[in-house]
Amino acid sequence: MCGIVGRRNARIGGSHGGHHTTITGARVRDPECVAFLQWALPRLGMRWAGFRKVRRQVCRRVARRLAALGLTDAAAYREHLEGHPDEWVELDAMCRITISRFYRDRGTFDRLRDDVLPQLAAEAQAREESELCAWSVGCASGEEAYTLRILWRLAVAERFPELSFRIVATDMDEMMLERARAADFSTSSLRELPAAWRETAFEPAGSTWILKEAFREVDFRRQDVRRQIPDGPFHVITCRNLVFTYYDEDTQRQIVERLAARLTPGGALVIGCHEKLPEGARGFESWPAHVSAESPGSSGVWRVAEPQ
Repeated sequence: MCGIVGRRNARIGGSHGGHHTTITGARVRDPECVAFLQWALPRLGMRWAGFRKVRRQVCRRVARRLAALGLTDAAAYREHLEGHPDEWVELDAMCRITISRFYRDRGTFDRLRDDVLPQLAAEAQAREESELCAWSVGCASGEEAYTLRILWRLAVAERFPELSFRIVATDMDEMMLERARAADFSTSSLRELPAAWRETAFEPAGSTWILKEAFREVDFRRQDVRRQIPDGPFHVITCRNLVFTYYDEDTQRQIVERLAARLTPGGALVIGCHEKLPEGARGFESWPAHVSAESPGSSGVWRVAEPQ
């Protein structure tokens, strides 16, 4: 059951088992919310499977939207969507899931620290390049992009003193980007970051932690990866827990082709550790296993195949 509270009475999906469920002071039945999302998500190029475990976030937002529009239930909202095409933009915005922490999925960042970034840096240096470039897709409030900056500065940069590290981070939500630029984070968002790095990179400020200026060198941009991407090329692109979780396979295939085009030959694409590339994605091979027992792609790191 989803406990959704709104400003006015509204129902998601009408009745269920003969009982209407209202928003004010009551609960919205989960099956009704599920039915609405299963109808709406494909029309947005998204897939229900990605939202199944996080649907409560979206249902709360939909409930608030119903109240704001003075609509009584999801059936009325469906009718509203069909008669007001611009409303799909609002619904698309309500389907943004923002779960972000520093060093999220430790194994992935350990792999970047110990293997991927040093190898890419060595290759770039051998080509007499002066800069390594990274792009964080769907950066939310900046935790991933700042983790890359901290990791580079504290664990990799010393070995490559002639190489700079440029990070571009994009998200479609300006509010999230404002939070990223403020660089003021809760203790819970830092819980997976190595303690020594937290002490080095952050200043405590009451109940929060503020990232020091030396670690804030990230170029944040408002972009929707479905429609706009930054100029490359990039040596590494992190695209985790967004495209390959929430978007349908056609959209995934379109985006992965664009990502491949922005990567340098031999560059790394990092996806979520529980994600997979869409069927038919070409030009990628699993990053060579650092440990022989590791299964291909298990840390979500893929490499653009070198031209023959």
